[in-house]
Amino acid sequence: MAAALAAGTLVGCSGSSSEQAEQSVLRIGMLYGSPDNDSWFRQQYTDTFEFTHPNVSLEIVYANNYNDMRYTNGDQQKEQPDPYEKMQELLTGQNPVDVVMVDYYQLQRMVQDGLLQQLDPLIAKDKFDISDYVPTVIDGIKAAGDSKIYVLTPTFSGSALFYNKKIFSDAGVQPPTDKMTWNQVFDLARKVKGGTGEKQVFGLTMNRWSGGDPFSDLQTYIAPLQLKMFDDKGEKMLVDSGPAWSNAWDTILKLYKEDVLPTQEKIQKINEAQQKQREKDQNSFMYQNDLFNSGNVAMTIADYNYIMELKNIKDAAATNKNMKPIDWDVVTVPVFEEHPDVGGNSYLGQPMGINAKAQNPDGAWEFIKFLNSREWAKLKSRSTYEIPARAEFIKPIDGMQYNIKAFYSLKPVPPTSSAMEELARKKPGIYEVQSIGQQSFQQALSGKMTAEEAVKDWATKGNALLAKLKTNPTNSPEGKEGGSTDGGAVEVLPAG
Repeated sequence: MAAALAAGTLVGCSGSSSEQAEQSVLRIGMLYGSPDNDSWFRQQYTDTFEFTHPNVSLEIVYANNYNDMRYTNGDQQKEQPDPYEKMQELLTGQNPVDVVMVDYYQLQRMVQDGLLQQLDPLIAKDKFDISDYVPTVIDGIKAAGDSKIYVLTPTFSGSALFYNKKIFSDAGVQPPTDKMTWNQVFDLARKVKGGTGEKQVFGLTMNRWSGGDPFSDLQTYIAPLQLKMFDDKGEKMLVDSGPAWSNAWDTILKLYKEDVLPTQEKIQKINEAQQKQREKDQNSFMYQNDLFNSGNVAMTIADYNYIMELKNIKDAAATNKNMKPIDWDVVTVPVFEEHPDVGGNSYLGQPMGINAKAQNPDGAWEFIKFLNSREWAKLKSRSTYEIPARAEFIKPIDGMQYNIKAFYSLKPVPPTSSAMEELARKKPGIYEVQSIGQQSFQQALSGKMTAEEAVKDWATKGNALLAKLKTNPTNSPEGKEGGSTDGGAVEVLPAG
């Protein structure tokens, strides 16, 4: 494969042999990293390039060193600059990097700050064919780049709706199909739920991790609608400005009350029953909070790497009679009627772009073309945890049979707007709005409030917080600095 990559890449190089023999340096910048994972990154992305380009020396530079962050005390952490600002320094300083390994959630901001070179002209000039890039990837890239391409990625991962064939067959219900609406899937879930105790079957879980947060389930459901919690200035709550939030809360709350979605209490009872069974029989296999694998849920939303876990259990069942593999398949994550082509989580494997101030832009483009070539996609098609971005090389793992298109047929949910990210940097305490919502939702789930009352409660308490943030942006005691600035949702986004 390395020989094929070498032939495919070096033939296209221009210039005399003396020019090709000239040594050059290509600097690759990353937002996070450390010497500890340097070898892993090189094995994954650079070793083959260096083998086929012996006259290119690659330097990997980190804007934020994990080890520096790891071995600091609390006071030192408070004094650390914004990680994004350190990335800016890496791109605009005296010795700027050439290739930028981009965090997708920073992509929109980097584009707006003029830190990346647009790739569309280079793609057109070299006739670099990306026509077979799947919609999930190319639409996700363009969504963050104002409909333009600033990065490419050789791989991605997506989510899909897994379903238990036997549960549907036993219930005499037709299984789900691609691009069903949420309401259609909810109706199916109601039809197949049933049973009691440790044998109880729920219709649906919003993620494969039993014991998750019900408020995160709500986020998974409502993400494509891009509903805002508060206004662009972070001064007024918007959750009570119309019926959208109340309707969404009411929908999810009813599913819990109908035992379509499992509550934490029901999950705990099933887990305890499984644990008791294991104590009686050491050979009994416990599915470790995985209701889909234990046969206690008909459908679940999970990422691509879940397939390997299902496969491993099936393989192990050949020699362990206590393990009962699930007969399953997948369809696309449910959609809303008003957004029929949008849904699910999508993770771009390693977006890479060219620094607008690159010292070696030609070398950077050569590197990006190499890692996004057909030959490289073929090499990566054997991965068990990522999917090639090029449709030509996408195939089920190890000859298995399942609807793999379900992982990439939909467009991803758009990323958080850069304006909201900027607001969160100015007012770190604004992340607490979500915590307040979580508490109000729990009140409704316990029956102490209706959905409408809970949303109003969220709005009232949220407005009180937003008022405080005007003079105390971190909402820390006595206005002291130290609020979190590195994560949290300011818009409703897909649960991770």
